[in-house]
Amino acid sequence: MEPTLAPPPVTVDAATIQRLFQQQRVRAEVLRREDHAPRAARLRKLSHWIEENRAAIQQALYADFRKPLPETDVTEIWPSQVEIKHTLGHLRQWMKPHKVGTPMALMGARGWVQYEPKGVCLIIAPWNYPFYLAIDPLVSALAAGNACIIKPSEMTPTVAALLARMCRELFDPAEVTVVEGDKDVATELLKLPFNHIFFTGSPQVGKVVMRAAAEHLTSVTLELGGKSPVIVDETANLRDAAEKIAWGKGINAGQTCVAPDYLLVQESVKEPFIREMKAAVARFYDPEGQGVAASESYARIVNQHHFQRVASLLEDAQAQGANIVSGGMVDAGQRFIEPTLLLDAPADSRIMQEEIFGPLLPIQTFSTLMEAADVVNFRLQPLALYVFSQNAENQRYLLRNIPAGGACVNETILHLAHPDLPFGGFGNSGLGKAHGHAGFIGFSNEKSVLQQRVGRTGIKTMYPPYTPKVRKLIGWLLKYL
Repeated sequence: MEPTLAPPPVTVDAATIQRLFQQQRVRAEVLRREDHAPRAARLRKLSHWIEENRAAIQQALYADFRKPLPETDVTEIWPSQVEIKHTLGHLRQWMKPHKVGTPMALMGARGWVQYEPKGVCLIIAPWNYPFYLAIDPLVSALAAGNACIIKPSEMTPTVAALLARMCRELFDPAEVTVVEGDKDVATELLKLPFNHIFFTGSPQVGKVVMRAAAEHLTSVTLELGGKSPVIVDETANLRDAAEKIAWGKGINAGQTCVAPDYLLVQESVKEPFIREMKAAVARFYDPEGQGVAASESYARIVNQHHFQRVASLLEDAQAQGANIVSGGMVDAGQRFIEPTLLLDAPADSRIMQEEIFGPLLPIQTFSTLMEAADVVNFRLQPLALYVFSQNAENQRYLLRNIPAGGACVNETILHLAHPDLPFGGFGNSGLGKAHGHAGFIGFSNEKSVLQQRVGRTGIKTMYPPYTPKVRKLIGWLLKYL
């Protein structure tokens, strides 16, 4: 398949953005009063469109960074459909008011939480999974009853144009619309008083989004990134671990927010593990021995800027003494970087300081689990932690002692695809959770409601004036909480 030229982006000016926003504010009041049926209908239409346009989605991803068609199915289309179907299966229950208990001092009252849409929401989608990471928050926003403006990345213009077409065909612009453009368009959008902003991208840009949101006290969900570690202990099944790590790192050419970023392997199994890693990469991407560049199963770096960034990480690591044990080939003309394993990268090298977001995997060794945990905890909290061990106590130790947004044991990446697991970061790696019920809650206001009976209530016995009898009652209440 030959990549097709992306259509020119349909950018809009500040006045148009303001008009779209005002239209959505008006419609949001109508959406607020809708029940389950129209929300579910929108989700079903979205699912049907994705099913009918599978080939167009594949072609758009291939055009933007030569993503293999089966990889688009697995990482863009399948998780989008899983999210929609899971939401449709649970939405009616999620929308119901949730009853809570009543403390003794409030006996006679009833309490519940009811869920209402936040209003008009902004979804800023990234370039690395430009379809799925626009659709996933959109599903949650629609399920919660909101109006949405989607700002796709200008770095994947073909997918951005496809998302714009999708929304034109499915939704009234007053409900859902796509605004294309560069960072200047994003800046104009961030000036508006949205009711919620869902941003996926780097921690650096996440701080910009959070500062803009603070001007309007807008709530945010920030799905960011960081250096997600992999720990392989001496009890791990090395072949199984190598295959899962090679897949998690190689998919999308490493351009994944939860990709394994660096690897800590117990010293006693370093050599056999590296052999298994080399073999796994060869099985996946070079089964005929013609080189990974000839593989139809391996994506490319999204653009020249990011190619140069990742290539410079490799150059800097080598200049500081890191040794390439596998891979290392780069081709600027194709924006190709081979899956590469490195040993002995210095702690102060850029590859050990910055999020790699590419197919480079530095490997370090450790002797004890405490040492491995200390290496990870020296850095900011990662978005994901991957533990490969067949020892249950080792698994518990690492999960308990390493803070992270999420984790997998004897697997990589797949916690992202589990709709019942809240997904999100911690500290520098993000704020708020997404997917499934967590996504619905993120785009909803949890309104707390207390309904009191009319007439005599327990709390009235403690109204002023504070006579000796009232004081005694208050003292009794404090004693028997």
